Amino acid sequence: AAQIEAIVSAAHASGRRLLLTRLDEPNFTALGEATRTLLDFDPLSRTAVLGGAVPLIDTGIGIVAAGTSDLPVAREAARALAFCGHEASIIADVGVAGLWRLTSRIEEIRRFRIVIAVAGMEGALFSVLAGLVAAPVIAVPVSVGYGVAAGGRVALDAALASCSPGIVTVNIDNGFGAAAAVVKILGLVTSTEHSRL
Repeated sequence: AAQIEAIVSAAHASGRRLLLTRLDEPNFTALGEATRTLLDFDPLSRTAVLGGAVPLIDTGIGIVAAGTSDLPVAREAARALAFCGHEASIIADVGVAGLWRLTSRIEEIRRFRIVIAVAGMEGALFSVLAGLVAAPVIAVPVSVGYGVAAGGRVALDAALASCSPGIVTVNIDNGFGAAAAVVKILGLVTSTEHSRL
């Protein structure tokens, strides 16, 4: 808490914005009232923003979560993207355990330029989704699951071993890392588009 207080205080004094990740409720509550007042805290994603929101641009990003238990990681990705000015739609509870849920929303998902897919258990959503959409899929394995799901390791291995094309994989529960990858991809696309003009 003392380290976070110092970081937030220094950033606030110099007028900088900050995104804090992995800030759970006990650690947020341990901060002084003055620091807590400065932060926009979201307990679901365990993120906080210093410096307020920026206008969001729709750059065609979709976050697809297999189950509602994957929402903390999906929300972390969405908040990280919003911090950078990118709007992202979250489509949740479309895992392959009920394949009709995914197929009923697939046309909506196909409109995204980049898809972040968030899933635990065996991570089947990654391969299925990448086989159904043209957009690149960034797989985020989640530590949700029972027994041999091994805290997200099975989903990670499934993402890495997928035979579906166009899957890029980040580490377990790394919604922030997926968002950072999207921002870099969009930066490259924008640079290429500008160089063609």
